Amino acid sequence: MQAPLLSMRGMKKRFSDVPALVDGSLELDRGEIHALCGGNGAGKSTLLNILMGFIQPDEGEIFINDTRARFANAKEALDAGVAIVQQELSAVPDLTVAENIFLGAEPQRHGFVDFRRLNHEAGELLKSLGYDIDPTETMKHLSIASQQLVEVAKALSHRNADILIFDEPTSAIGEKDTARLFKVLRDLASAGKGIIFVTHRIGEIFEVASRYTVLKDGARVAAGNIADITPEQLIEKMVGTTVDQEFVKQNWPGTAPLLEVRDLTCAPHFEAVSFTLHEGEVLGIYGLVGSGRTETLAAIYGLRQAETGSVSVQGRVLKGSGAGEALDAGIAYVTEDRKRNGLVLCAPVGDNLSLSVLSRAQKWGLLDSGRENAYIDKAVRRMRIHPPNARQLVRHLSGGNQQKVVLGRCLLTDPKILLLDEPTRGVDVAAKKEIYHLIADFVQGGGGVIIVSSELEEILGVSDRILIFSRGRVAAVFSRKDATQKKLLMAAV
Repeated sequence: MQAPLLSMRGMKKRFSDVPALVDGSLELDRGEIHALCGGNGAGKSTLLNILMGFIQPDEGEIFINDTRARFANAKEALDAGVAIVQQELSAVPDLTVAENIFLGAEPQRHGFVDFRRLNHEAGELLKSLGYDIDPTETMKHLSIASQQLVEVAKALSHRNADILIFDEPTSAIGEKDTARLFKVLRDLASAGKGIIFVTHRIGEIFEVASRYTVLKDGARVAAGNIADITPEQLIEKMVGTTVDQEFVKQNWPGTAPLLEVRDLTCAPHFEAVSFTLHEGEVLGIYGLVGSGRTETLAAIYGLRQAETGSVSVQGRVLKGSGAGEALDAGIAYVTEDRKRNGLVLCAPVGDNLSLSVLSRAQKWGLLDSGRENAYIDKAVRRMRIHPPNARQLVRHLSGGNQQKVVLGRCLLTDPKILLLDEPTRGVDVAAKKEIYHLIADFVQGGGGVIIVSSELEEILGVSDRILIFSRGRVAAVFSRKDATQKKLLMAAV
């Protein structure tokens, strides 16, 4: 019997006193797309970080083509044929697309980087993937979705890579790019590559993967063929219990205007955007990547300067002086990129949570640690952050728990309005349900929520009304009872 391309056995890893892996195991064959499944905090990222040489295991063995391997750093892993597309973007923002793709492996001529060849090879690679991205464009000028596509191209630039890891590769891209990516994955598998695929979108697992491994609490609890399991059974193995109803809908929107946006324009991103958010309402926004939805939320919050139009909260017109004014008016904002814009990764959970209430935690002009800790404890309990350790560095938390920290900090300000941009991106099914409960509780208390999401099922499941953005404009509005996936997609394109 042929040895597996990759075998990871009995991997163990602790961070301080917190076990991240207690028995992490995975086997990958050539020519297969293998889904690595598990909830947030299950140990998936730790296992992959060990494989890539980013961190060292406490115990365990790695075999590649039946030969023992251990990587002290990422370069050793790449040299051994292991490449990764990470969930959190790792681009160098001030370098070009081409420079990012071939970072550390730039073609040279006479001892200097051959930029002509660099740009040509990057352009050809992007073209072969069907990506309409200029290789000479600076990375920081690209959208999150385009940066994610560049990460895919970067992994595929390592032509000697036999093991390719895709960690949430579709979390920031639209359906068209997702279909294109899946074709690339199937072609790579057909060419004999082994692919580890991580996603929290259960449907994607059954669309593209052939086998699966489930991690829970740092250990492998199940493995097998996708053909032998149902989505419901896979979810049960991941969370340890049945998940009966994913979406939580128990609010009744009122008629009183909470937020009014009138003719808001910020060229070239969006133009003449108008809508009203009512008390107790969840207003969904759906649109393809580049439709102006994210930029509109940023302008409402004061992070982007609108050229014309107005934003009013309960009849009070905001001056557009910045995020501080929006926060004082009762608006809280959860960005789509939590690691870049939502968290201080080198700081503990507690410090991240209390950032929004430092002024309230003061006594006689000085920070009162007792008051601050009371706010922190309240948020940790309310959000059920795991582990419930305020001294834990935020960067060591799973993606879902990092998102809970961002949401918990927002809720400590007692907002009237929540602006949520892709709030469940990179979050497992159980944590998603917790976020949906949070949204439901918030609007039941009279608040209003605007949620931007690329997932049609999510938008349909949580929204009372849905705005469709297309080319920077509100192209259509649907009530909950009239909306269908087909109608939303047709309006978006």
